[in-house]
Amino acid sequence: MDKPTAAKPVWKKRTSKADVIGVERPHGFGQQAFLPAIVKGLGVSMRHFFGNVADRRDVATIEYPEEQPHKPDRYRGLHRLMHRDDGAVRCVACQCCSTACPAHCITIVAEDTGNNSTEKRPAIFEIDELRCVVCGLCVEACPCDAIRMDTGVHAPPTERRVDAILGKVDLLKRGTLSAAVQGGTGAEAWREKPLEPKAAKLPSDK
Repeated sequence: MDKPTAAKPVWKKRTSKADVIGVERPHGFGQQAFLPAIVKGLGVSMRHFFGNVADRRDVATIEYPEEQPHKPDRYRGLHRLMHRDDGAVRCVACQCCSTACPAHCITIVAEDTGNNSTEKRPAIFEIDELRCVVCGLCVEACPCDAIRMDTGVHAPPTERRVDAILGKVDLLKRGTLSAAVQGGTGAEAWREKPLEPKAAKLPSDK
């Protein structure tokens, strides 16, 4: 017996129902190369150029760095280390500023002060101004008012990266005497006058 042959599939041609929209292209080489638009843009630039040369009233550019722009009162400039009454640095090398710094641009190496006390001082205090993001968190984190950013001086350009790293001597040159009380009322003041616990006030029943 002859085996039954399978029926061949019948393929139907499908036609798209989407409409085709013809877009007319600009005629001529000049239109295709955007030459008229380029000439028009150059004309606007030249008009502003010669207008600013003749009359500088609308020019916002300043002669920087000879002419400095206006800086707000809370402008964050280069860092500086503050002094104590005896001229020593106020920093106690507590590492609060280097810990709070998000850019990790502060390096502190602590050492003993040498006056038979437990207080420390920085043997090395370096700030990489190229890595600094000028956030001011180091100033907010310092408990001794040892570091500030109120110099109003912008970081100068340098040709070598090492020139942008400010050491303790450079930071102390910009610093002045701080009027803040170093250490508050003293380390032993809490022993002399202990705080008495206050009774909690409960809301009265009505």
